[in-house]
Amino acid sequence: MTTILGVDPGLTRLGVGVINHGPGRSVSLVHVDVYRTPPADEPAARVGALFRQLEKALDEFAPDIVALERVFAQHNVRTVMGTAQISGVVLALAHARSIPVSLRTPSEVKAAVTGYGRASKAQVGTMVKSILGLDEIPQPADAADALALAITEAWRGLGPQASAPEAGATPAQQAWRAAEAKARQPRLKG
Repeated sequence: MTTILGVDPGLTRLGVGVINHGPGRSVSLVHVDVYRTPPADEPAARVGALFRQLEKALDEFAPDIVALERVFAQHNVRTVMGTAQISGVVLALAHARSIPVSLRTPSEVKAAVTGYGRASKAQVGTMVKSILGLDEIPQPADAADALALAITEAWRGLGPQASAPEAGATPAQQAWRAAEAKARQPRLKG
């Protein structure tokens, strides 16, 4: 049995979903929650509060792996900054516990759970409910998204990591890695 903690990062709402993965594609719900911080609070207080809640979840559930949504650029800089800050917290806490972190794109998660990479949040929620045999769709959507991340990890295995390119990556994953590598290259002044 493998315990997987899925994290849908956000500064206002952070989804956390824990599942157990057994033989084949069998998965079962262990825990789901959404941690919230008030937007009026100072950023340091918000990050600190989420740090403590994530630390408690990691210690309580002792996952074998963390599945984290990969941060993508958005038009709303404030949203992407908060998401990136919380993703850094997740990475640091997992690293301190020697827990591997798998990074998953939203379209990869949607494709794994619904069969369609552009599925709506409602479709993802409906499939999470069905896959885990729940009575209702986890609410808000951040909860269902966290569980979808964990399910994707269970079904697809250890996903791409920041420093470990994986053979057999999708064209989108290969393009993403190439863009990341290019961004890390020193720029020549001429």
